[in-house]
Amino acid sequence: MTDKLVIVGGVAGGATAAARARRLNERAQIVLFERGRYISFANCGLPYYIGEIIKKRDDLLVTTAESFTRRYRIDVRETTEVLAIDRETKSVRVKNNETGEEYTESYDKLILSPGAEPIRPPLPGIDAPNVFCLRNIPDTDRIKAWVDDKKPQSAVVIGGGFIGLEMAENLVLRGVKTTIVEKLDQVMAPVDYEMAALIHAHLTEKGVDLIFGDAVKAFIPSGDRLTIRTENERNLECDLAIMSVGVRPETRLAREAGLDLGKTGGIAVDASMRTSDPDIYAVGDAVEVNEFVTGMKTLIPLAGPANKQGRIAADNVMGRSSVFRGTIGTSIVRVFDLAVATTGLSEKLMRKHDIPHVVSYTHSGSHAGYYPGSETLAIKLMFSPGTGKILGAQIVGKDGADKRIDVLATAIRGEMTVFDLEELELAYAPPYGSAKDPVNIAGFVGANLLKNDVENLNWDQLEARDPEREILLDLRTDIEFKTSGSIDGALHIPIDSLRDRLDELDRDKTYIAFCAVGLRGYLGYRILTQNGYKAKNLGGGFRTFLGATENLTL
Repeated sequence: MTDKLVIVGGVAGGATAAARARRLNERAQIVLFERGRYISFANCGLPYYIGEIIKKRDDLLVTTAESFTRRYRIDVRETTEVLAIDRETKSVRVKNNETGEEYTESYDKLILSPGAEPIRPPLPGIDAPNVFCLRNIPDTDRIKAWVDDKKPQSAVVIGGGFIGLEMAENLVLRGVKTTIVEKLDQVMAPVDYEMAALIHAHLTEKGVDLIFGDAVKAFIPSGDRLTIRTENERNLECDLAIMSVGVRPETRLAREAGLDLGKTGGIAVDASMRTSDPDIYAVGDAVEVNEFVTGMKTLIPLAGPANKQGRIAADNVMGRSSVFRGTIGTSIVRVFDLAVATTGLSEKLMRKHDIPHVVSYTHSGSHAGYYPGSETLAIKLMFSPGTGKILGAQIVGKDGADKRIDVLATAIRGEMTVFDLEELELAYAPPYGSAKDPVNIAGFVGANLLKNDVENLNWDQLEARDPEREILLDLRTDIEFKTSGSIDGALHIPIDSLRDRLDELDRDKTYIAFCAVGLRGYLGYRILTQNGYKAKNLGGGFRTFLGATENLTL
């Protein structure tokens, strides 16, 4: 059992490791170095404090150095930066950033939790006082002070990831007209395009301007104003800018100490969180870990995995045997009235790596439709074509996305299949769910595909169809067809009239049946095929098609 443990960095990974180590070893000397003033704070709450949803700044502090020391008897040294690691002498060189004092601290075991740093490219004008990044509490204080004091009318958020979306929402809530500039063709890179398109429609509805396929080239300050010049030669005038183009693992200490780095650029660790030096462990945003489903190496800068890794590293340092089995990247973000959630593999990642998969789309009510307030949940499920093992899921909706993504994340960890989803017994009462929960329905649809009870054609395959031989068949009601429009060229026969009008169809052609969300399309497919007609079903129906083409209002 270790006599002296030194931890570099606090927050999710380091502070968790320190607390766990103390619970396992009351006598060990534990020293925690944190270069900032806050050893543990709520990173994910920072945008909401700027937006004044979180009213009190102190609510962002998970714990203080004083309370942490009092409870755990840990030697916490804030505003103290670790400059270098000497593996031969098993010591670190540190500097007190307030006094300038430098000294050496020995260790028996060392845990690195340096985190990740915001990517801040060396663009002209990026050091202007109204160009901000958001990573910690001092960043938050600077942004909030600017918004409070300057009362800006306009802002540009560069990057449409988690922080970018949360900052856009909270700036709008503060009355700031906001534009998002994103180099990709979508926000929220972890989700697939058609799911992100639902977010685009909602952001536009909330007054956020979206610019895709472009990046910032320069910031041109003029007093308290900025002109942002993009690579496509746009000139965007604004009062402040938020840089949110991603993060990179902070690996300088590990690299200079000669520790191995992985393919992704993160610190290489084994399942025990041990680095290439048997006396040094690493956790959190700076480490490269295995993706649970495929075993591929990845970087996952999320608080949940960092907490678990901190606990596992502490276990192993203190003589226990614990392993980290990998991550599935489960995450959720609020975008105004929507929740966007994802877990496991995305379809674009599976296509990139040629991983066989089947996709299903469902649109289910968040709770019983007859109880007031039910909202539609758009669910995309990815699973193996043979076994039906669940590989990934994405959900966009106004209510209940968190509950369902957690069920699906648990199913992935348990290596469950769509057939298992059919049988899950989930809590039901009208205000909370339905007798057939959206997760069950996703399982039913997936199982139907694997049993060959239906053949789907998805929205992105429509363009490649032969319109002379593959005919779109709209099975919605007359009112839906007239008020909502349809897909160009679609034949319209309401589902309840289909059996009586089969003689209007051509047995030499294939009919792509669709309705609003998929159920009537599936029923139409069954009617057609059992009566000798060739058919396919449009996966997810007209709603998925509209969302993917950004014509859906939520």
